[in-house]
Amino acid sequence: MILSRRPDIDRFIDQPTPGVRAVLIHGRDRGQVRERADKLAATATANPDDPFDAARLTDGDLDRDPALLDGELSAQSLMGGRRLVRLRLGEGRAAAERMAAEALSLHAGGGFNPDAFFLVEAGALDRSSALRRAAERADGAVAIACYEDEPGDVARMIREALATDKLGLTPDALELVVSRLPHERGVARREIERLALYLGPGAGVTASAEMLTDFLGVEPEASLAEAAQDAFGGKLAAAQAGLRRAAAEGEGGPAAVRAMSSHAARLRRMQALMAGGSSAQEAAKQSGVFWRNEKEMLRQARAWSFAELDRLAAELLDADRACKQTGSPDRLIAERLALAIAGRARRLGL
Repeated sequence: MILSRRPDIDRFIDQPTPGVRAVLIHGRDRGQVRERADKLAATATANPDDPFDAARLTDGDLDRDPALLDGELSAQSLMGGRRLVRLRLGEGRAAAERMAAEALSLHAGGGFNPDAFFLVEAGALDRSSALRRAAERADGAVAIACYEDEPGDVARMIREALATDKLGLTPDALELVVSRLPHERGVARREIERLALYLGPGAGVTASAEMLTDFLGVEPEASLAEAAQDAFGGKLAAAQAGLRRAAAEGEGGPAAVRAMSSHAARLRRMQALMAGGSSAQEAAKQSGVFWRNEKEMLRQARAWSFAELDRLAAELLDADRACKQTGSPDRLIAERLALAIAGRARRLGL
């Protein structure tokens, strides 16, 4: 069985389906993979950290002893609870993946200790992966695909984490933090913890964007949102510099394309509001434009028409699909898209 939608994944992790003996959690975002694996281990087994009831293995362990995995899956719990066998695989370890795939298929069918819970963590696996196919096809197994967090998911994570410390952010501040937060889940969590410490746990503060200037630093060009704004403003060199810096910090092509799509959607909303009678400043505010970017966004909204944005929509969609294909040069695709947008902006007089 395959789970890829966040609500389905959350429900399964909170209450694993009876009869499921093996779970594969995989994805490029290893922080998200580990976070979900930790939660699942805690709900699926009574003693996930007890060395007598849980075995933690890596691909290196399988290299040293190929029979180790079968032995751990066959072993009985010494404490009477459900036994946990947790395997963490590194990137490009084909031999270990094959062993894990064989063990998972056999265990899902009840071939080892049926009371053991087999949990596998892996990086990005393409559709040809034997391990991924085994988890997706076996009746007693589940494959959980971890994709890059959407902006809404990131915003929710920030709000929930800060709320536990009685802290909050204004809408402008939240948008700014979402745009600047690293997209690797584990790193993002640490940054949110750092933000809570900066604001003061338990202080009851709702921080504005201005209050975060010192915390966020002075490198807005590293933000994908800023790179998208530069592209739509006809500033190709600045847009490319922003994309490349974001790539060096771990931002992928899909996120870059999404930032450009979000920027186009914001321009469209501004134009719709102005067509409905709102002033340019009111339209910018209602569209969630950060105050520092208002002047540039108004300049762009005057140049980009509905017709131009409609023509661009198909290119944005095509680029998004191309970036998500296995093995695609996603960062190059994003740079080419930025080049095309900047070129069109120049022809519009920007």
